[in-house]
Amino acid sequence: MKKIPMRKCVATQDRYPKKELIRIVKTPEQTVCLDPSGKMNGRGAYLKKSSEALEIAIKRKALARALDIDIPQSIYDELKVMFEHE
Repeated sequence: MKKIPMRKCVATQDRYPKKELIRIVKTPEQTVCLDPSGKMNGRGAYLKKSSEALEIAIKRKALARALDIDIPQSIYDELKVMFEHE
């Protein structure tokens, strides 16, 4: 049986299989971007693919704290659009 990689959501603090989460990355150039492949270089934080988790992350500034950088509003907008279509 193959092992399923688990990651912790920065908003809900629950552990989920990696495929149920989206990775947000702070690149070495100090920019923030979404990483659907999960393989980009840089510091990553995982967020559950749900509108509820996104609202918690925005309210608590969980992504900014996890990545130690201000998160541009455009990233939150991209995530909102992505979660509405799932």
